Amino acid sequence: MDPAPAAEMEASRVGAAATLDPPAIRNRAELLDHGLRAPRELALRVAEAGLAACDPGLAVERMVAVEGDELVVAGRRHALHPDGRIVVLGSGKATLKIALALERILGERLHGGTVVVREGSAAARPERIELLEAAHPIPDERSVAAAVRLLERAGELGERDIVIACFTGGSSALTSLPPPGVSAADKGELHRLLLGAGLPISEINTVRKQVSGFKGGRLAIAVAPARLINLTVSDVAGDALDAITDPSVPNDSTPADATAILRSRDLWGDVAAGIRAHLESPELEVPDLSAVEIHSVLLVTGETACEAMAAEARRAGAEPVILSTGLEEEAGPIGRLLARLAFESAELGRPFAPPAVLIGCGGESTVRLGPGDEFGSGGPNQEAALAAAPGLADSDVAAAFIDTDGSDGGTELAGAIADGLTAERAAAAGIDLRSTLAGHRSGAAIAALGDGIDTGPTHTNVNDLFAVAIGGGAR
Repeated sequence: MDPAPAAEMEASRVGAAATLDPPAIRNRAELLDHGLRAPRELALRVAEAGLAACDPGLAVERMVAVEGDELVVAGRRHALHPDGRIVVLGSGKATLKIALALERILGERLHGGTVVVREGSAAARPERIELLEAAHPIPDERSVAAAVRLLERAGELGERDIVIACFTGGSSALTSLPPPGVSAADKGELHRLLLGAGLPISEINTVRKQVSGFKGGRLAIAVAPARLINLTVSDVAGDALDAITDPSVPNDSTPADATAILRSRDLWGDVAAGIRAHLESPELEVPDLSAVEIHSVLLVTGETACEAMAAEARRAGAEPVILSTGLEEEAGPIGRLLARLAFESAELGRPFAPPAVLIGCGGESTVRLGPGDEFGSGGPNQEAALAAAPGLADSDVAAAFIDTDGSDGGTELAGAIADGLTAERAAAAGIDLRSTLAGHRSGAAIAALGDGIDTGPTHTNVNDLFAVAIGGGAR
């Protein structure tokens, strides 16, 4: 497929350097008008503190400054050449807030750039930076055009220039360029196959960047000889940069790794012949970035959110227990495990004495879709909440599960909450939790229960977050 010309892409250079509010739960009152109010209130309070801490714009304000003829980023100084340019390039769910913060900080020093966001998510528009929209989680023709545009902008730069790259979660779909020999349709189907297979995001990214003309360090090659600064937000357990901002850092995996993942997951035969031929081609090489000057900074990680949630739990009079910053498993087992731990703690006082809050952020729950299952019928966090409900029955516990980007499984909800009364309320409403979970249709059940968490687009992405309140806290 031929990429659309840049003039046909949705773009804007109008507006003013703006600020966006920190992420928040917009329907808190509705979530507290039923169920167990005290533990619900505590779980939502703690979860919202975690969301607010994930704000990448605030992190940029703390870490980036211009001092004389130097750009200071996380304490490291970069000389600004009198004739040099600073350009911002990026894509992802957290990219808009980073770009807006850079506009405010850099002012006249900023010579423009291009960023790509999810369609309909642009709550504000940069003044100096071109803004494009594309599809997520499955790429479309705008995703191809956006990737081409970023490569064009990168190719315009020279050794006196600095590129600030802000690639964050979601960039794989928003900027998706198939390599030679692979069609855009086949690459889109590869994304759909991987996302529906229940794989860890690290494995998904390994495959996607080996089937790309943009990812795997290929943008960094186009940027050279300009200097490259990466500002990003971790949406991967373990915070591996080549799985987070992979267009602009060295690629630590190989085509053989991608092939091994597809074979081990019994997916090799399901991918298009052109993709198999591409991965097996002896001419396919991993880009060498040894000559590119790269400085990478993680603005926000799961640890950032967990620390904020723990502090909020203590303020509420509850003991925080940070369980994980890298929990990766299917949603159902995660929900059931956390429910079991919380139930025993509430009933027996062990392993965690009430009041307590079980906390985690930075991992990602998945759903393995079967034949006939569709994206948008629910999401992993909604499914985790429903899976937790039977195990929480009759306990003084509430569990909130949230996708920090505000869109759980591509839906309009960020996640859901369940408590000790949820299973009883579901039965009274005629909702069969077992069949709902088996069919991965959590969305309809969550809507009927009124337990969906609405944040709207948060303009960040630190993977999934959970807060399980055991008791309601001291105050």
